[in-house]
Amino acid sequence: MNAPEHRVLDEAGGVRAMTWVMGIMLFLTMLALALGLGTASAARLLERQLAGRLTVQIVDGNAVRRDRDAGRILTVLRRRPEVARAQPVDRAALTRLLRPWLGSDGADPDLPVPAMIDVDLVGQDDRGIARVVEAVRAVTPAARVDRHENWMSPVSSFMQALTWLAFALVLLMASATAAVVVLAARAGLEMHRATIEVMHMLGSTDRQVARLFQRRVALDAAIGGSGGALAAAGVILFIATRLEGLGSELLNGIGLSSSDWIILAALPLVFLLLATAAARLTIVRALRTSL
Repeated sequence: MNAPEHRVLDEAGGVRAMTWVMGIMLFLTMLALALGLGTASAARLLERQLAGRLTVQIVDGNAVRRDRDAGRILTVLRRRPEVARAQPVDRAALTRLLRPWLGSDGADPDLPVPAMIDVDLVGQDDRGIARVVEAVRAVTPAARVDRHENWMSPVSSFMQALTWLAFALVLLMASATAAVVVLAARAGLEMHRATIEVMHMLGSTDRQVARLFQRRVALDAAIGGSGGALAAAGVILFIATRLEGLGSELLNGIGLSSSDWIILAALPLVFLLLATAAARLTIVRALRTSL
C-alpha cells in the first residue's frame, strides 16, 4: 500500500476500529468454539465409556442368601457369550462410596449393603442386553440390573445441548462480525465520498476504490485477529490446566485433540477472509448504487 492510500484510509476511523472489533470478536468466538469442541469430545468419551456397561444389584436383607445369589449370578454372567467381563464390587469400595452419606456407619458389617456386580458387554445390542437381564432375573427376582447409559443420559443430553449452543454462538458472532464490517465500510465510504468522486474523475474504477478499503480492513482484521487468537489460546490453555487439577474423569474428558487445535488455528484466517469479503462486497455495491 502506497503513502496516498495509507493517508486516505487512515482518516477512516470506523475502518480502523476493526482492529479492536476483530480482536474482541475472535477472542469470544474461539472460546465458544473451544467449548463446543471440548464438550463434543467429552460427550463422545462418555458414550464410549458407558455403552455396553451394566451394574447388577442384589438387594436382600439376609446376608447369607444375598452372597449366595451374588455368586450364582456371577457364575451365570461369566458363562454368557454376551458378557466380556463380570467383576463383583468389594465391600470396601462400597463403603467408600457410602461414606459421604453414612460416614463411619457405612463400614458396619451388620449394615445391609446390596451386593453389586459390574458387567462389561461384548456389544451394545439391545436384544443381547435383554438376554443378560433375563438370565440374571432367572437366578433371583431380587436382582436389579441398571444400564449406565440410563444413569448418565441427562448429563449426555445436557452436554449435547451445550455443544450445539456453543456452535450457534460461533455462527452468531461470525454474523455479528460481518455486520460490523459492513457498517464500518459504509462509514468509511461516507467519510471519503468527496475523495472517491475525485478518484472517479481521474479514472479510478469501483474495484480499485474497493481494493483500498479491502486492504485496510484486511490489515486491521489480521492485527486484531492475531491478538484475539493469542489471548483466547492462553485462556483455553489456562482452563485446561485447571480442569486437569480437579481430578474429575468427566471434566478431564473436556479436552481438545490435535484436530480441534487445527480448527481453532484456522479460525483467524476464516475471520480474515470473512471481514475482507464483507468489506469488498459492501463497498462495490455501495459504489455502484450511489456514486
